[in-house]
Amino acid sequence: MSVLSSINDTADNTISTTGTSTTTSTADDLSNSFLTLLVAQLKNQDPTNPMDNAQLTSQLAQINTVSGIEKLNTTLGSISGQINSNQSVQATSLIGHGVMVEGKAILVGSSDGKVSTTPFGLELERSVDTANVTISDATGKVVKTISLGAQTAGVHSYTWDGTQDDGTAAPDGSYSFNVNATNGGEQMVATTLNYALVNGVTNDSSGALLDLGVRGTSTLANVRQIL
Repeated sequence: MSVLSSINDTADNTISTTGTSTTTSTADDLSNSFLTLLVAQLKNQDPTNPMDNAQLTSQLAQINTVSGIEKLNTTLGSISGQINSNQSVQATSLIGHGVMVEGKAILVGSSDGKVSTTPFGLELERSVDTANVTISDATGKVVKTISLGAQTAGVHSYTWDGTQDDGTAAPDGSYSFNVNATNGGEQMVATTLNYALVNGVTNDSSGALLDLGVRGTSTLANVRQIL
């Protein structure tokens, strides 16, 4: 195998593994090896059969590609770090605020004879002409049915006054709800959203995570509405 062929095999292998844990040569190492082998081949080439300029140009292009990929990976890594840092700063501004995230829970509590409930909501991909909400207690019994009527596409939030269908106040506790949305009789997709309070912010490999207490954690991307 010629020196130039060896350089070609090395370059191809490095290009295919750059950016993974299996990479054994950096772009700088490959460039140095290329130049060393190139000088050796130029010194020892057969004068009657000189190096093919087209092939040499191809090898130089591959070396530049490998070097460019490594520099691009370094730049992207730096940008990714800055994005995660900015997300953390943005996320801290939500501490103490309520957000709507995917879920079906409604909490009911009473104080001084007044019933309060956490907001609930839904997200629609398309407009609907009918949207009905059924609220159930911990046993699965439906205690309230609410007709929302026609709704536009997007995110909507609502509050329940805490009264059951029979007019009595709902006992304190956790309830769940479901949404049935149709348009022209056709069933439509409706994503249920529940309320959560942002208690703090943590970070992991995916970026900033909102601490939602009993509601778990959520990324900023999964927050559908800030209240």
